Amino acid sequence: MKIAFLGPHASFTQLATTQLFPNEELLPQANILDCFNAVENGDVDKAVVPLENSIEGTVSMTLDYLYKTPAIKIEAEAVMPIAHHLMIHPENTIEDIEIIYSHPQALAQSFHFLDTHYKHYKRQDFSSTAAAAKYVSENKDMKIAAVANQFAANLYGLQIINRNIQDFEQNHTRFIVISKQNTQYQNSSLQVIGEKSGLLITLPEDHPGGLHQVLSVFAWRKMNLSKIESRTLKTGLGNYFFFMNVNGKWEDVLHGNALQELESINADVDFLGNYKEFLLES
Repeated sequence: MKIAFLGPHASFTQLATTQLFPNEELLPQANILDCFNAVENGDVDKAVVPLENSIEGTVSMTLDYLYKTPAIKIEAEAVMPIAHHLMIHPENTIEDIEIIYSHPQALAQSFHFLDTHYKHYKRQDFSSTAAAAKYVSENKDMKIAAVANQFAANLYGLQIINRNIQDFEQNHTRFIVISKQNTQYQNSSLQVIGEKSGLLITLPEDHPGGLHQVLSVFAWRKMNLSKIESRTLKTGLGNYFFFMNVNGKWEDVLHGNALQELESINADVDFLGNYKEFLLES
């Protein structure tokens, strides 16, 4: 089985993917869109992409592509603790550095540390933390550093200057397993910490109480919504779709009737699947 992941090698997504699919062929992709395209085109069976970080919030690109590719569903969620380290080429010193590279989420998650200790160093966005580490390893003559993980430091032979520079100790990232199969991922070797369903809902044309009307479908059935997030439809100001999580096991009668009621009020509903949430190691 072929599994795509947001690369390159040594990215946090690869660390998650390795735990979820330890015996499968893993194929790094340059960006999140490439992961979705690989699944949609049948080049891979599944893909693993980041969905949310406990500090910086939702990865908006992932939500957008879930909406744009209705054939793709969610098979599982996985939560992994995140630790960021500042690293340089071993032939350089921190005094040589002028620019710090990393993924924008990693730079944001370590913003206060970098602002306190490296305030005058320029920060530059990169496609991923691992790609930033690889770039530093290949360009020893440039005055650059990277924020990445321990695996990246080991793989690319970099020296860690500061460890655990994330601003909050409880820094976790939520990943999702996506595929075109309406199935639920199973793994008895990983700890299950929850179960939920994912929905993408587009409201009927704008009118007073429209969102309340949708939420009431869940409320009177006592269905617990653990997440509600709006994203712009990119068709004009004020036009949104909503990503929602319903906690618990999916019950065909109760939950199925909820979807029918949503459709009866002209809400567009994309059921992403019912899936388990797993806990991974850092």
